[in-house]
Amino acid sequence: MRERVGDDTAFEAEWQRWQDARWRLVAGPHGIAALAATVWLSAEAQEVPGVAGRWRADADTAVGAGLADAGYEHTDGTPVGDTVALRAGETLHAGDGLLRAFVREGVPALRRIDPHAERRVRLRSIAAYRPDPAWVVTARWTPTDEPIEVEQVDGHRTVQGNAGVLEFELAGAVRRLTATHAGRGLAVVFRDATGEDDAFAFRFLRPALPDASGRTALDFNRAFLPPCAFSDHYVCPMPTPGNALDVAITAGERLPMYGKS
Repeated sequence: MRERVGDDTAFEAEWQRWQDARWRLVAGPHGIAALAATVWLSAEAQEVPGVAGRWRADADTAVGAGLADAGYEHTDGTPVGDTVALRAGETLHAGDGLLRAFVREGVPALRRIDPHAERRVRLRSIAAYRPDPAWVVTARWTPTDEPIEVEQVDGHRTVQGNAGVLEFELAGAVRRLTATHAGRGLAVVFRDATGEDDAFAFRFLRPALPDASGRTALDFNRAFLPPCAFSDHYVCPMPTPGNALDVAITAGERLPMYGKS
């Protein structure tokens, strides 16, 4: 059950629908919180805990062998043979769980998604601040020519292009956040001045692409927790050094709330 926030105004009702969708995405049987393992593969075949067969990397592909008696199925319901090759995002059904290939810069990993993962089972709600239209600001987008270096939570560093700066006014001062293009929108990873007991160390924001005049809206009520807030097996990007706001953003999601298993 999700923590409910706010009165039934149009603004809050729309925000609540967003939170309902977030809860399903996070807490569903195969949702974000169900990630139980990410195991990086090499050219040498290895056993993966909780997974049948032996697995290895073939370039950017996860290859499993010895699966004839595993009972695994492809997503179309056909049984897996003795061997299988999975490219990024391809998935097998393994009992009531899933196996999914994940690739980072050409290196594949096998991810095990388990509805019985301890943190998913104990997850009770996503604590969030009450939505407030005052946290919706207009930003101006300025693209940059140089790529940015992004550190992920496991220490891996990667370079991303197609970046830019969002400039906006908040709490009486002009502030800036670096963003990158992500699908049909922009991706922002930021930290702020909220204490660690009040909100997770950093959060994500997905504003729309800028319009013809270079403007877009930043709705901090839609700031959301990164996947690594729900499982230690993600490799979330961390905020770039300049994406640390010196104001407390008391909007959006705060923390996962857990109960006893």
